Amino acid sequence: MLMVTSGVAASLCYLAATGLQLQRMLKGSGTDGRVKLLAALAIILHGFTAYKGFINTSGYDLGIYPMLSLMSLSIGAIVLISSLRRPVDNLFVFVFPLAISTIILQIVLKGDYTPLQNITGGIFSHIALSIIAYSLLTIAAAQALLLSLGDNMLRHHQLVILRNLPPLETMEHLMFEMIWAGLVFLTLSIGSGFVFLDDFSGPGLIHHTAITLAAWIVFMVLAWGRYQLGWRGAIASRWTLFGFVLLVLGYFGSKLVLEVILGKS
Repeated sequence: MLMVTSGVAASLCYLAATGLQLQRMLKGSGTDGRVKLLAALAIILHGFTAYKGFINTSGYDLGIYPMLSLMSLSIGAIVLISSLRRPVDNLFVFVFPLAISTIILQIVLKGDYTPLQNITGGIFSHIALSIIAYSLLTIAAAQALLLSLGDNMLRHHQLVILRNLPPLETMEHLMFEMIWAGLVFLTLSIGSGFVFLDDFSGPGLIHHTAITLAAWIVFMVLAWGRYQLGWRGAIASRWTLFGFVLLVLGYFGSKLVLEVILGKS
């Protein structure tokens, strides 16, 4: 019951913050401290909800719905912290609705995943590294979408909307900041997986590992292209989104098929 109450309260705070941020964007006004205050409150409440869903009386639930909630919580926290020093406030209108949807899924739906009774420190570190890596690269993908949108508006002279977005160079710089950080954590996540996972024959694990490695290669190629060839703009955005799609397919795609469609843990 406490998890439901905190989840509903977090969703309402996220919704209010999204509404205020949209209003600020449409008016072209400056930063509204109320948005960040509501966001901080929402993240605290969301943290309690995600924790109760992840660790319960049955053990550690690594099912699709608790993990989606943890992921959106991490994304929201990173964006909020980044907004204190970077112009990423506009990402709130993408991130907060995502968080609301994952909270609803966690509260309403019950997956078929069988909770684990024990998790070693190594496995826990692998999970934490993976969540941070996926969160950073999700934010990079959101920035890539905004960058593509801004570039399209510039070419079609839609300056009224474009003026409410950060400069394209700033968005591109922020996107690569998230990519560099995400790539570091993704590398550590993959490495810890090979070190601490004893058995790769579990359901979907081979597919997850192979697609995640493919995503890692995509982001490494992007990093090389940025450093050696000066990739930017549309080509950088496309590579970012391609790598992100692979990450989503590698983890949540496998979980969706196994837990929701086939009903296997």
